[in-house]
Amino acid sequence: MRIQTTRKSHALPLLSAAMVALSLAACVVDDDAATARSASATDSATAANADIIATPSYAAFAEDTAGTGARMARFAAYDTAFKRITSPATEAKITRFPATIPPEGPSTLHVQILLDRANFSPGIIDGMWGDNAAKALRWFRFANGIDTTSVDGVTDSTAVIDQATYQQLVAVAATTPLIARYTVTADDVKGPFVRIPEDVYEQAKLDCLCYASVAEALAERFHTSTRMLVQLNPGVRIDSISEGTQLSVPNVAGPPATPAPPVTQIVISKKNFWLHGLDASGKIVWHAPSTLGAGYDPSPDAGDYKVTRIAQNPTFHYQPTLFAEVPDSRPEANLPPGPNSPVGVVWMALSKPHYGIHGTSSPETIGYANSHGCVRLTNWDARELSTTLQAGTPVEFR
Repeated sequence: MRIQTTRKSHALPLLSAAMVALSLAACVVDDDAATARSASATDSATAANADIIATPSYAAFAEDTAGTGARMARFAAYDTAFKRITSPATEAKITRFPATIPPEGPSTLHVQILLDRANFSPGIIDGMWGDNAAKALRWFRFANGIDTTSVDGVTDSTAVIDQATYQQLVAVAATTPLIARYTVTADDVKGPFVRIPEDVYEQAKLDCLCYASVAEALAERFHTSTRMLVQLNPGVRIDSISEGTQLSVPNVAGPPATPAPPVTQIVISKKNFWLHGLDASGKIVWHAPSTLGAGYDPSPDAGDYKVTRIAQNPTFHYQPTLFAEVPDSRPEANLPPGPNSPVGVVWMALSKPHYGIHGTSSPETIGYANSHGCVRLTNWDARELSTTLQAGTPVEFR
């Protein structure tokens, strides 16, 4: 997929070209030229995993007007509530209502997994309650007729769940257990795994922008973070997973009890950072948090468009003219496809020239940072959405 730009932003922070390209993906695409390719043991394991579980640097999101940095600053690497997350604690059903959902902990993880399985994505399943999970819960209530009050414009993080909502959520998600045991396969560990260089021109030399590790690949497969994998698997060296290793993971595999009908229309909120899939009757059957353009690189104007083409594993055309801190004289570069591509694993082109819906290499930023105009989802949400619709599906920005 060749990415081109028609203008240069002068509002970006001074970051390395690679960091900008990977974290704030440009979304002005030349569709005509587009191509697609298709316990002491516990303590030692924790020490070995130190680099994996460390809170990521959010310096790359200085343009974060939606609060990623502030949100993440609230959470220490191993605070008390997070350390209480275990498989048995996460399985515990909520029995007293109305129930307060804590900022983080096992019951928070419990609700996130249920929402994910119900096709109301909370984004990354990290055991932390934030805006993405709150929006998913509010829209689930709306879609299921529990609360028919419009939630457009609501900005508070709903942190209470009532009995009717919980029972409906459990019925729709229909999964037990919430934490599954997964045996790592030969395919999981065969790679290729690639250390992604910082320099964008070095990235262009790679055969793929693949996963950097088995842990990263498995975390994305189960819609979670490596930090959560570490917490759910005390004593396992997450940095050296091998074939046959058994892991406790969020049970996101398989469809919910009643599979959602095909998505026949997409609605995207430019103000509230979400994407909805509607069925033929107009009911919301699929929800995901999204990252959209800021004022200097806005998403398409409110109006009706359509999906024109779906490309799996797109390539990325890097253009220095896009970035204020990169001299225009620097050469362009074609970045190979892969989950660590700036556009992730799938590109859904829109009838608005050069714009589309795509994945990301930074799922923790979805819903909290700004893009360069396109609609960015987690890789798993983008991949799933691409399988539930087809070219010609109407898209409304509002």
